[in-house]
Parts: sequence; C-alpha cells; structure tokens
Amino acid sequence: MGLRRKSALTAVKTLHSALWAFFAACIPILPVAAAERRFRLAALLSALVWIECGVLAANRGRCPLTAVAARFTSGRSPAFDIYLPAWLARHNVRIFGALFVLGELVALVQWLRFRLGPIH
Repeated sequence: MGLRRKSALTAVKTLHSALWAFFAACIPILPVAAAERRFRLAALLSALVWIECGVLAANRGRCPLTAVAARFTSGRSPAFDIYLPAWLARHNVRIFGALFVLGELVALVQWLRFRLGPIH
C-alpha cells in the first residue's frame, strides 16, 4: 500500500472512530440524563442516535465511511475501516442497538414518572 493510500486510510479510520465514539457515548448518557430529569438532553441524544440510525439504514446498514475506506485498501476484516477490536466491530450494531433500546425505555419510564407523578 502506498504512503498516500495508507495516510488516507488512517484519516478515514480516525474520523470513523471519532464519530463512532461520539455516538457510542450518546447511548449510555441517554438514560442517565433521563434519570436526572434532563429530558431535553435525553431527547437530543435520542434524536442524534436516531439520525445516525437513519444514515445507516439509508446505506444498507453500513456507515458511509466504510465505502470511503474501501477505496484505500483491499482488506475487508470487520475493523478494516475503524479503530475497534474486530469482535466489537463485528457485533457493534447488536450491542449498541440493544443498549439504545434499553436506554430509550429507561428514558420513557422516567419521563412518564415525571409527567404522571407517583402511581398509587
């Protein structure tokens, strides 16, 4: 692999990893924000993750940066396009999808408790 291709791949992997870290951090912060009754923050975090889900859905379940990285390498390991362990890259959607659903449920329950008050 030429130096330019390697540098380009490194840049794409770095950007992809930073974006992944941002969205991965939004997911556990969401139920914490809701538990602290910071519902606007929880809604913002939820909306950001839903936008990311929409981007992934529009690209057949793949990050658009995966296609960009593919131009610079013939490698196709689960983590060829991001700085993650292969097992995490392989199971990323299942792990963080489940955590997001749980976080959304926690946020919903917290919001309902806040709006409806104690149930007797």
